[in-house]
Parts: sequence; structure tokens; C-alpha cells
Amino acid sequence: MEKSNQVTVSFSVVPHIKSDDLYGVVDRAIEVVQNAGVRYEVGAMETTMEGDLDELLGIIKKAQDACVQAGAIDVITSIKIHYRPSTGVTMNEKIAKYREQTPQPVR
Repeated sequence: MEKSNQVTVSFSVVPHIKSDDLYGVVDRAIEVVQNAGVRYEVGAMETTMEGDLDELLGIIKKAQDACVQAGAIDVITSIKIHYRPSTGVTMNEKIAKYREQTPQPVR
């Protein structure tokens, strides 16, 4: 059986900055993902991507570097990887059923 390199990776960056523009620094990390050409979704607490593991880890490194270039003193990055070598993993298989549901009212 051939091994699949298709994974989903979720990550979040927490930059340590001297200014009050935390979201602006995080936006630089998200821009790296947007420009990377991979499938992704930005969530309230993390960004999820799908693709080749080595490529995605490289994108995360560039996102960390973008935070530093935007003024972060240091960056704490949390990463979650879902790896299934037999078939690969997609974001759609995880969330499609929730997108088909009726949206819940905001309270």
C-alpha cells in the first residue's frame, strides 16, 4: 500500500510584543498562510491547513518569522497534526457535516 503525505495541521501563534497591536502581528502570520497556495481555514483560535506535512511545517516556520519581522520579541507556537498514512486526511472529512447544519443563533 502506498503511503499518503496528505495531512491536516492546525496551529496558533502567540507573539510576545511590546506594542498593543497583537492582532496586527498575528495577521502577518495569517498572510503567510494566505500566500502559500495551500487549502486553509482561519478560525477564532487557530488556523488549519491541509497538504504535505513538510510543506505545511515550512509555512508555519515562515509564519513565526513573519511575527518576529512584525515586532514580536518571541513567539509561542502550538501545532496539531492529523496524519493517516493509508489514505491521507482532509479538512472536509472533518467538518462537512457541520456545514450542512442550520446555523445556530448568536447569543
